This record gives sequence, structure tokens and C-alpha cells, in this order.
Amino acid sequence: MMAPGLLPEFDQEMAVTRRLLERSPAGSFDWTPHPKSFTLGALSTHLTRIPRWGERILTQPDYDLTSAPATPPPPHATPAEVLAAFDAAVGAVRQLLTTLSEAELQAPWQLKRNGDVMLTVPRVAAFKSFVINHSVHHRGQLSVYLRLLDVPVPAMYGPTADERM
Repeated sequence: MMAPGLLPEFDQEMAVTRRLLERSPAGSFDWTPHPKSFTLGALSTHLTRIPRWGERILTQPDYDLTSAPATPPPPHATPAEVLAAFDAAVGAVRQLLTTLSEAELQAPWQLKRNGDVMLTVPRVAAFKSFVINHSVHHRGQLSVYLRLLDVPVPAMYGPTADERM
């Protein structure tokens, strides 16, 4: 039996994230609110890649930060590419979530750097932190980008100035 509430929480947060990604205007993918910030396209792409981290967390006992590619792949170029990548990532992770037992979700998972253990937590805690909470964090940034671009912000946990629930 999977951790109670994990799948509904994942589904809910990914649905809200998708609603924001749907609003990303194609003509603004190179826009950034500040020189130190992601471009809109890079932020949207990052949100498509976060669920894929869930695959690693749910199937591997650890992850070493030094195994990440030195140069990340380029951002997606269009909203259609973003949504296709997001839907594929969410679907793959959702499928994995439905197959794991409570014991598998409670198994220890480690974050490492150069082989040194930085963090050991239950797999479910790593998933919630690095996938769900991380998505919510960057989704919040995306909502600000949309507001600054004068794109209507969809309802998330309640109504926004642009949309009722």
C-alpha cells in the first residue's frame, strides 16, 4: 500500500503546474524578469524536468550530484514542447507511484556529492521534497512571470485576481 495521500497530492500539484504551463506565451520564451533569473522558456522547461527526478528517486537508492551532465540540454522552444514533455514525465512518474509499496517508499534514499552522503531520508520524503515541493516553488516563480507579462494567472489553491475557482 502506497503512502496515504501521496498520489492524490502528486496529481493535484501536477495539475495546477500544468495549468500555469499552459499559459506560458510562446512569444515570450526568451523573456526574463532579471538578468540572474531563468528565461520563461528555461523556467518552463525546468518544470518539465522536475517530475523526471521522481523516476530516479523511486527506482534508485541514491543520486550523486556529480553525475549530472556538465551542460544541461537546451530549453524547449515552444509551449507545445513544454506540455508534451511535462505530460510524459508526469505520466511516467505517476505509473511508478502506483506500483510501489509502503515499504519501498519508506526505504532509505541518499543524496550524494562525489560519493559523500549529504542526506539520507525515506524515499517518500525525498520524493515530496525534490519533486512535489520543488515543483511548487518553481511554479510560484512562473505565476509571477505570468503576472509580469500580463497573462491571466489561473486559480491554484484559491481564486486569483484573474480567475475564480
